[in-house]
Amino acid sequence: MNFNKIFRAYDIRGVFGENLTDKVATKLGAAFAAFLGENKEVLVARDVRLSGETLRKALVSGLVSGCNVTDIGVVPTPLLYFSINRLQKDAGIIVTASHNPPEWNGFKLFWQRGCIYGNDMERIKQIAKKIDLKKLGRKRGKLTRYEGIIQEYMNFVQNKIKIEKELKVVTDTANGTCGLLVPSLFKRLGCKVLTLNENPDGTFPAHLPEPKEETLVELKEEVVKNEADFGVGYDGDGDRAVFVDEKGNIIPGDLVLLVFAKDVLQKSKGGKIVYELSCSMAVEEYVKRHGGIPIVERVGHTFIMDKMIEENALLGGEKSSHFYFSECYGVDDAIFASLRMAEILSKSELKLSEIVDSLPKYPSIYEKNFDCPDDLKFLVIEKLRSKFKDYGLKFLDMDGVKLLDEDGWVLLRPSNTEPIIRVTAEARTEEKLKELYELAEKELKQAMKGG
Repeated sequence: MNFNKIFRAYDIRGVFGENLTDKVATKLGAAFAAFLGENKEVLVARDVRLSGETLRKALVSGLVSGCNVTDIGVVPTPLLYFSINRLQKDAGIIVTASHNPPEWNGFKLFWQRGCIYGNDMERIKQIAKKIDLKKLGRKRGKLTRYEGIIQEYMNFVQNKIKIEKELKVVTDTANGTCGLLVPSLFKRLGCKVLTLNENPDGTFPAHLPEPKEETLVELKEEVVKNEADFGVGYDGDGDRAVFVDEKGNIIPGDLVLLVFAKDVLQKSKGGKIVYELSCSMAVEEYVKRHGGIPIVERVGHTFIMDKMIEENALLGGEKSSHFYFSECYGVDDAIFASLRMAEILSKSELKLSEIVDSLPKYPSIYEKNFDCPDDLKFLVIEKLRSKFKDYGLKFLDMDGVKLLDEDGWVLLRPSNTEPIIRVTAEARTEEKLKELYELAEKELKQAMKGG
């Protein structure tokens, strides 16, 4: 069993039947129980993938070697974290591979204070490697089931959202877990809703459960055809929401964050807003202008979520369309994000496209990918840091290296999941954007060649 291939910085992910098996799941369960310590209460959930039930059973068989387990069934990922806090459990694991293709699966791990990742994930991996399934021993914990969490969550968010006029909404739940509650919630709150690909199906027959230009073609068409106020596409496990305006245009995640930020700061001046390094510089400027405190953090939901909790922030967001709300314990919740958008539009005289048009925007290049082997990509970034330091350039080295200019920036960042270095850039003018990007590309290529 090669645990190194499936354990990643933020979660565990692999292809079912190849590097991810029921034995791996059982070892993970036993390792997690040992990591937490004796007599802990752990929640278990899964998404709709076909391998989910097999992996859930195997996971539970390992967990009960040292923990009491409560199974909350098939739910979106944000509901697991909601449940840990609501039911006052110690930790939880959801069997999911988020937006990956159907043959993939994996695990996301949480405790009451946020995501489990980094050094803690490494500790769990080392424990798992040493576990001998033949010597696992008798069950010490018990397994129970809790059926009512979806209803509890629906009641919870209904009390936080007030929609003031009827809206027409088109949603694409991508045959994932959001189909279990999104249509009902919008209807309960007084919206007319058309849901595409509603039925949960782990083969994801309509398209991959990742909301992006190629997969949201039907959503964009239906929004325009039905004269809807907006559309929203979800990923497979419900922690990502991509918004479409009434004209059928996909809205970048950092601009959606500004829509949410203005709403939050109208209610709570001086509130903290967490955003990540690749977001537009407009985020910092806009949050300050509206009386908020912008806080920059590394890319990745684990880091944003931890910073939300640490700073007691009101709101967080990523360019990739993960949105975090203090009202939902600081987790990235795509369902709550879409309901909050409906609430905002129900109180506005403006259409969504008009709100977005009023926001500050700068020329940008988002995520051009450069192939770089896993064993070299972090060394390449180190080399770039040294070069930029020698050049006397200003940069941030929080996550990759972000070269800063008075009129723009360029971020070179190694992917945590692929053999790729991503380059993102933004500037106040097209000329400055071209200059910054070409500098980054030239230095990156030289560093990869060994120059």
